[in-house]
Amino acid sequence: MSDTTSSVHSHTVALEEGGELAVRWAGVTDTGRKREVNQDAILMEWPMFIVADGMGGHIGGEVASAVTVERLSAVASSGEAITPETVELALENAVRDIADHPETTDEGTGTTVTGIYLDPASAPVSWVVLNIGDSRVYLLRDDKLVQVTVDHSLVQELVHAGRLSAEEAESHPYGNVITRAVGPSESVVPDYVRIEVENGDRFVICSDGLTKELTDYGILHFLREHAAPEIAVDGMLEAALGNGGRDNVSVIVVDVTHSGGTHGDADQPGDEAPDAGAQTMDQAADGTAAADVPPDDEAEERH
Repeated sequence: MSDTTSSVHSHTVALEEGGELAVRWAGVTDTGRKREVNQDAILMEWPMFIVADGMGGHIGGEVASAVTVERLSAVASSGEAITPETVELALENAVRDIADHPETTDEGTGTTVTGIYLDPASAPVSWVVLNIGDSRVYLLRDDKLVQVTVDHSLVQELVHAGRLSAEEAESHPYGNVITRAVGPSESVVPDYVRIEVENGDRFVICSDGLTKELTDYGILHFLREHAAPEIAVDGMLEAALGNGGRDNVSVIVVDVTHSGGTHGDADQPGDEAPDAGAQTMDQAADGTAAADVPPDDEAEERH
């Protein structure tokens, strides 16, 4: 799945708590400068936005990300409320699809799944961030960029253990080794983070093909410089390709306008999340509530 230009889309919904939510988004996925095949896939179907970064020999990774996005697309387009249960059922079906496909016999075949969906039935209305793997969701709020998701990667585990600094992790030779993925033998339960809707929020959902080439400050720069999501997306893609484009690059920007009604900040530590297993944004950002990961010998390396 490949696209080299982004276009903007929008959706407006009246909220039960009062007021109106207007969302604009744009996204792009690109093969990059070094890869022959794009194993990334993206989903931008209201109210769900997903990046899946496939891995596996031959076309296994391409199949894994594509079937996973296809299963989640059916959830988004069903017209029913999206819940962790419907997400996890879709991922279980994707695992079977991957296992049954003739091109996915490689044991290392799988995909990351990272993104957000709106839960309009929550009180107050909120976004739910979900993550398996090392693709990322960032939130720009009050001119501060926060990485909401916690990477499921070997180097991140070493950082958590105090054996590696964040700076050392950026150039570590095992940077491609991830500890959780959607695949034939992997867990399909994501980490969840619930974030209350706030006027002016901007989300960035991206594969590691972007973050390998662009620092967090670089992402913040393009968000500050470009109010239009499609221009911000194109700018980040161009920068990633200009910096080497060593991997497939996928990025989605979602802009939020909330008019009227009530809205609040992201949950603070100690607030009860409505869904079992959900974390607060602060817990996810520092990794203190990260879900269990398999032992190192079960880790997968993206190719």
